[in-house]
Amino acid sequence: MNILILGNSQDAHALAMQQALTKAGARADYFDTYCFPTQLKISWEPKTQAGSLILPQGGKLEIGEIHSVFWRSFSGVYVPSLNNSQQQDIAINDSMSTLRSFMQACRGRWVNSWQAYQLHKEKPLQLSMVNNIGVSIPQTLVSNDPEQIIYFTDSLDKAIFKPVYGGTYTKLVTAEHLDPKRLSLALQISPVKIQEYIPGTNIRSYVIGESIYAAEIRTSQLDFRLDEKSELIPLELPSWVQKQCLDIAKVLMLEWTAIDWRLKPSGEYVFLEANPSPMFLHFEEKTGFPITQQLVRLLMQ
Repeated sequence: MNILILGNSQDAHALAMQQALTKAGARADYFDTYCFPTQLKISWEPKTQAGSLILPQGGKLEIGEIHSVFWRSFSGVYVPSLNNSQQQDIAINDSMSTLRSFMQACRGRWVNSWQAYQLHKEKPLQLSMVNNIGVSIPQTLVSNDPEQIIYFTDSLDKAIFKPVYGGTYTKLVTAEHLDPKRLSLALQISPVKIQEYIPGTNIRSYVIGESIYAAEIRTSQLDFRLDEKSELIPLELPSWVQKQCLDIAKVLMLEWTAIDWRLKPSGEYVFLEANPSPMFLHFEEKTGFPITQQLVRLLMQ
């Protein structure tokens, strides 16, 4: 059984999955796209659907021999620097087009798919899709209009802001952030996502196929990722929240995901985000949940 891991051995999670899959009897190879086109070779025929990979470490895989792919990280492609910028752009675009076509033509089981990865990059749309299936989300505004942002923020008791795409931590909105001159300058560079602050507890739930594992994250920080002393307390989600977890995974095309919630004092669960390639080793170590084992099982089905 041939299974690819999108990523490389420098990533602890990719390495752990490679070792676990090998131990389970699969042939597990790294599919490091950054090695394309310099070291990794890809061929594909649109008419016949025939295709193959020749991996940097040796060995050829026909596209039909790939049973499944574990999406850990996507590094794009690497084209050596060229003196001609136009040729450089053409080379990068040609390499990316070939890679994207091959990845989407591969009919093995993707955990997760290119489509799910693309959707994750549009986080405001993700929120809307989850809201449309009846899951609570925070009041949210994405904008680069200072007047809209001030009006929206004034309507909230307490507000936070974060990047639209991601890449940094959540912060509380202060009067300094809303200074007209500062705000106008910042919003000429990029829009921002403003949300109502949800009081309560951080909950993270992992969905792996039909299996769900969850824990409370006890922290004194606004963004728990900043707290090295945060505690993980395993918990059993109410049945209706478990159903929402499965519904969210389905609508976002996710075979597996980590869903972040805020549990309000009233008992309401508010959806924050679903990650298509979450870190899990620390969570697994602290809770004892068999996440790696379940991922291996999913990939080998």
